[in-house]
Amino acid sequence: MRRRHALGSLLLAPLLTACFASQGGDSDSATGDGPRLRVALAFPPAENLSPYGDDATLLSRLGVSEGLTALDANGTATPALAESWRRENDRTWLFTLREATFQDGSEVTPAAVAAALTHAGEAKPAPAALSGVTLTAQAAGDAVRITTRTADPVLPLRLSSPSLAVFAAKAYGEDGRVDPVGTGAGPFELTEVTGSASAALDRFDDYWGGRAQAPGIDARFVADGTARANALRTGQVDIAEAVPVAQAAALDEATVEETATTRTTSLHLNTRSGPFRDPKLRAAARAAVDSSAVVKGVFEGHADPGTGLYGPAVTWAEGKRVRSAGRAAAADPHGTAVTLATYDNRPELPETAQVLQQQLQKAGFRVTLVVREYARLESDVLAGKFDGFVGARNSLVDTGDPVGVLASDYTCDGEYNLSRLCDRNVDRAVAEADAVADTGARQDAAMRAEAAVLGTDAVVPLAHQRIITGVATGVRGVLLDPYERTLVGPGTRR
Repeated sequence: MRRRHALGSLLLAPLLTACFASQGGDSDSATGDGPRLRVALAFPPAENLSPYGDDATLLSRLGVSEGLTALDANGTATPALAESWRRENDRTWLFTLREATFQDGSEVTPAAVAAALTHAGEAKPAPAALSGVTLTAQAAGDAVRITTRTADPVLPLRLSSPSLAVFAAKAYGEDGRVDPVGTGAGPFELTEVTGSASAALDRFDDYWGGRAQAPGIDARFVADGTARANALRTGQVDIAEAVPVAQAAALDEATVEETATTRTTSLHLNTRSGPFRDPKLRAAARAAVDSSAVVKGVFEGHADPGTGLYGPAVTWAEGKRVRSAGRAAAADPHGTAVTLATYDNRPELPETAQVLQQQLQKAGFRVTLVVREYARLESDVLAGKFDGFVGARNSLVDTGDPVGVLASDYTCDGEYNLSRLCDRNVDRAVAEADAVADTGARQDAAMRAEAAVLGTDAVVPLAHQRIITGVATGVRGVLLDPYERTLVGPGTRR
């Protein structure tokens, strides 16, 4: 396995060298104040850089987009384009804006923010952060008044989602599309996108948080993890995200940054069609899985065994975890044929799928694997074309709220329901948790809802990941957080 990885890196090295050399390599910018940053990202745009889907985090990680609030390391909402906020009643909040400018030179006004949030609310499909939530936004003096159809005690957290970032008026087309080129409010302005291959960004000098130290960013979307690691090792890039664990040992120790994240790798079982519609076969699959083999054999210790939807990075979860009850008894698979899909943007996932294939076959299933790039896989998974799916999901990336991921991923109306789960008890538990305002009580309710989800065996948590980021020794100020929303900011430089 390692020998194959090494050969792949050698074959890909000339291609990457050519790609990054075309952007100017180590040459200083026209302003003469330092070199541009060269970044290798794992995921190419899947939706033309729309902020309403998975591409939203590409925009936030590159410093293009900002919303009214941000999320700190403790999971608390902090000021961004809004400098303060207050709750007027159960359904209404008032967000006071700071003085800021969009990258097209227009001002960040209450009317512009209200229009941007209205566009997000009307998007089809709805952003995951708005799963089950309907809001209206109106300008109110120097503030924006946001009203939700029902009480939403975590609205400031919700508005920190990258999918609710605010763009200038000209970004929004009549067809519902959003063009982020030159229209964001972050420290770096997207100037050019070359399909799914690359993007160029320049420093936005009028950023409210201060002028960025790097003059720009040359980003490449490199799905092959070995190639990303090799590009860092050979000095072709300054930052390489999601370095495969198999490559970490080959990097200079000083260039390896490991971050505990709220990302969990899980096996999702299709509950609506195919063999796993039967809860007894789902129970058989869950009983067959040994997550310790995944943690040790695939992640080489750079992960923790799957204990639930929330892992150790969610520090309060373990002490509040509730045991699942009412699970179906496992049935003998008797050679039932199932198709298991995953993607190769994260190289650990195909290896994880192979381990699961062996475990499930030992239990009596016949397993066929399908491996594609994520952009070519997601729509088929959501449409139920596979019996199982191995994916890595950051449980708090959408809203920072533990209930948010439950609503989007496991309820009947959830927009990112990979297990295609529709269970009355789960919907009830999630709704009850979503109605709780007090932080501690909301966490308790979220854990009861987690137990309801796990009790269906629609999802089997495998590993809670620690993400490895490759950072060249001369680079400073890389933003690493457990929610994986940030990577490059005003202070990132080399």
